[in-house]
Amino acid sequence: MTATAQHDRYTPEQVLALYRRHNGTLNDLVASRAETDPDRTMLIDRERTWTWAEGISCAARLASCLRRHGVGPGQRVALVAPNSGWHVLTLLASARLGAILVPLNPDLRGGELAYQLQKADPVVVLTAVELAGTVSAAMPEDSTATVRPLGEELLDAEPLTEDLGRPEAGAIIIFTSGTTGYPKGAVHSQRTLLLAGESFVSRVRLQPDDRCLTILPLFHINSMFYSVTGALTAGATLIIEPKFSASQFWSTVREHRVTQTNMIEAVGAILLKRADSTFTPDHTLRKIYGIRQTLSGAFRERFGVPHLVGGYGMTEIPGVLATPYDQPTPQGSMGALSPHPGNGAPLAECRIVNDGQNVPDGETGELWVRTPTTMLEYFRDPEQTAASFEGEWFRTGDLVRRDSDGWYYFVARKKDIIRCRGENISGAELDRVIASHPDVVVAAAIGVPSDLGDEDILVALTVREGAELTAAEITEYARRSLAEIKVPRYVYFAEQLPLTPTGKVAKHELKQDTSLVQAATDTRAAAAAAASPRNY
Repeated sequence: MTATAQHDRYTPEQVLALYRRHNGTLNDLVASRAETDPDRTMLIDRERTWTWAEGISCAARLASCLRRHGVGPGQRVALVAPNSGWHVLTLLASARLGAILVPLNPDLRGGELAYQLQKADPVVVLTAVELAGTVSAAMPEDSTATVRPLGEELLDAEPLTEDLGRPEAGAIIIFTSGTTGYPKGAVHSQRTLLLAGESFVSRVRLQPDDRCLTILPLFHINSMFYSVTGALTAGATLIIEPKFSASQFWSTVREHRVTQTNMIEAVGAILLKRADSTFTPDHTLRKIYGIRQTLSGAFRERFGVPHLVGGYGMTEIPGVLATPYDQPTPQGSMGALSPHPGNGAPLAECRIVNDGQNVPDGETGELWVRTPTTMLEYFRDPEQTAASFEGEWFRTGDLVRRDSDGWYYFVARKKDIIRCRGENISGAELDRVIASHPDVVVAAAIGVPSDLGDEDILVALTVREGAELTAAEITEYARRSLAEIKVPRYVYFAEQLPLTPTGKVAKHELKQDTSLVQAATDTRAAAAAAASPRNY
């Protein structure tokens, strides 16, 4: 028997079959998992550990507290706090009441926080003690919401025994990153949460004895729909860290005997490019979701993690594509349709469309998706909701192509296209190529106004600690892999780049910074100056 077979002893179908059939609500899912062994560890954070029995009891008591404050079906409970077990307890408590959890970024301040609180219109806002003043100051003047600090005093009521949740009712609102305009609140039902969790069990072969580490923010689709509901679905143990820490990552893995975690590309790049004395090869980590193909070979070789799975989804449509577990993936592909363990069939259907018509395999078009994990709506935004759909098909805004074997390849965001000398150039392609330089941590290519019309390319980047790079070295490195028209004219070295709440470079902020061009090195001007004759 192989090591993989020893670890992954159950197929995804067998994992689901270990538990009785639930009724489609979050709380009945958790109850069905607890029944097999209520004293197993369900949840760990920096403050305490919960067994499955304790987790259910605490969530039921929190539900009673929320109901005393007027929370009922369809109403919103906002949560503004760093990652902790309270996110899971509040999700279950809200779901038990048929209410909707709205987890918000605890780093938001002022107008950004005020906008999301006003949009969500919560009845109760739960917040970390140290953020209570910030949250209260950001509350709309006409709000009647109760602001309560998180703490054990929220659990002073008798447990609420009834479950008012319904599979098709709204359960959570996740705000998009807001890369253009204001962020939108995607409303998902209990059903989409559970389907996404079940599908994640298939993608990374989650087992009941897996120990799943959450380092990504719990106001984001990845951690809430994959890490949390995936672990709950498998009956696994969920370990929650406040945030990603490169210096503490491997010690956390060893301390908690972590077997699975989720990452985004930036986290993987930081770990790879960091001179890390905390890493030792005796760790227990076997599965990572979110390591893209460009990093997977180096990650597997350096850290010895055998199972690296990538995928594609959006806040509005989680869990659409995935690279197969333990099977080869064509170079550059972001995967194929993600299976569901109920019958092994994909949850999603995909079309690649140009001018409303499907395009042949091999051609590029916009990805349209139809899946039962699609959001219900953008909260209180019927115009944006209608604009995002063509019938039942969600329009992703991503340009992709599919080959004849059913593999999908990302080309660009429609809004991440740089128009240079009449050509459409993918900013994402430039990001990937330049970030593959061993001394570059993060790269972001944008279009800036050109004196020739259209746009010139500017790449903003951060470099590995202790590294010294020049603009000429960057352009020469890009020239090895890219056509000359794609080589950046401007190179800007930054201490750090602005990020969206989900850890992606906020390119819209870079484009709005008119000082970047003046601060960047103009490699075209530098090359011209070097080539011109000098008078002595």
